[in-house]
Amino acid sequence: MLPDLWRKRSALSGPTMNDFIDRFFYGWPSYDATTDLSWTPRVDINENEKDVVIEAELPGIEKKDIKVEVKDNVLTLSGERKQEKKTENSENCCIERNYGKFERSFSLGDMVETDKVSAAYKNGVLTLTLPKKEQAIPKEITVEVK
Repeated sequence: MLPDLWRKRSALSGPTMNDFIDRFFYGWPSYDATTDLSWTPRVDINENEKDVVIEAELPGIEKKDIKVEVKDNVLTLSGERKQEKKTENSENCCIERNYGKFERSFSLGDMVETDKVSAAYKNGVLTLTLPKKEQAIPKEITVEVK
C-alpha cells in the first residue's frame, strides 16, 4: 500500500520533470467545464489517391458510445469512455487511464465526398474512410513533345 503522502505528491510540489516530459511526448491533458479530466483519442491520418483514412484509437469503448458526424465540411468524432465501478474494499493508489467525454473535429475542405464517408470499428480502432471527390483525385496527363 502506498503512503498517503505519495498519492498526493503532485499537490505538494506541483508538476515534476517527469510530468513535463510526459506532456511533451503525450500532450497536455485538457479540462472541461466541470474540471474533470477529459481526454482526446490519438489518430493516424493517411491519404492515398482515392481516399483519406483516419484511424482513431478508442480502446475500451463500446461501439454504441461512439458518434461520427459530418456537418458543414467538418467531421466530428465524439463519445464517452465510462469508468468501471470501484469495489468497496479497495482503494485506488493510481489511476492513469482517462475517462469521460471526448470530441475531435477535422476540417474536410472541399475535397471529400461527405455523403460517402464510411466507418468501421474493430479491436478498439475506429477506421473512417473519406472518399475524395473526382476533381481532387490526381490525374496523369501526357504532354506530347514536338
